Amino acid sequence: MRRSLRPAAAVLAAVVALALAGCSNSSGSDTGTEGTQETSGATEGWPRTVDHGGRSTEITAKPTRIVSTSPSLTGTLLAIGAPVVASAATTPSGMTDDQGFFSQWSGVAADRGVAVLYRNLELDLDAIETFEPDLIIGSANGGDSTLDAYSQLSDIAPTVLLDYGASSWEELADQLGTVTGLESEAAKTVDEYDSWVTTQAAKIKLPEQPVTALVYMGADGVWTFRADSPQGNLLASLGFTYAEPAEQFVAPDKRGASGVAIVSSENMSAALDGAQTLFAVSMGPKDVEKQLAADPLLANQPAVKGDRVYAMGTAAFRLDYFSAKQTVESLVSTFGG
Repeated sequence: MRRSLRPAAAVLAAVVALALAGCSNSSGSDTGTEGTQETSGATEGWPRTVDHGGRSTEITAKPTRIVSTSPSLTGTLLAIGAPVVASAATTPSGMTDDQGFFSQWSGVAADRGVAVLYRNLELDLDAIETFEPDLIIGSANGGDSTLDAYSQLSDIAPTVLLDYGASSWEELADQLGTVTGLESEAAKTVDEYDSWVTTQAAKIKLPEQPVTALVYMGADGVWTFRADSPQGNLLASLGFTYAEPAEQFVAPDKRGASGVAIVSSENMSAALDGAQTLFAVSMGPKDVEKQLAADPLLANQPAVKGDRVYAMGTAAFRLDYFSAKQTVESLVSTFGG
């Protein structure tokens, strides 16, 4: 049984739907009841019961065959060493490989023999069943949400749906560790990452502060990441001082949404006036930082005038363990003293 999760749309729209839902962390306040979700329940031995977003799932034994219906969660599953046998694939774009696996973890997936569960986020229950999973991990939000198929998925195997829009990848690692019985592996992954970031931060010679990270949308303005977004937190962990856009210039209906503040093109320069350095996060196109710096509406913005507009890369758009490391490595390469 196959059904489409959403109408056919442009590749950009598909990527946006995935990424916007994942740009906030646990401090987000407008994601509804799913936005405050955590996994909980018995975690000593098996069977264990996991509560997730108002749902309860019993997992009888430690999973050995996991399928992921959420490519946004697959990277974190792989990072903690979960036995993923197949993952849904999104629409191929500049952020993915040819089959729709996100580039930051597609190589790891290939090395571990992770198969494509189904393509283009078109939920295929029959395909899921053929993999004989003992656990299904999916999303309760975003473009890859399978929330409305939860009952059907649960008929195939125990199913846990997480809200990745309400959590950092580190928090997701903790939640997924609980679900999969890989608590110690998840904690070790996060601890090792934190220690590694500390060593990388010492290598950076900071540019003029403060900084702002954003997605340049051309005539549609910019999406600026807030200080408490994963992108803002990553920069702060490396010693950067983060500047949010001036709130009076943020689109009123988008304040606080998904860790992103949306600013129209006519308000860009004023909204970003406090940023002395800008980071352009790409959704695929190359040289987006050059496009940003060349926008005549930003000619008087301090970072543009001072030639301090830098690429933050495509990996930074949707941060998991792998893309966070790639982003840190890119920043160290740019600013290594």
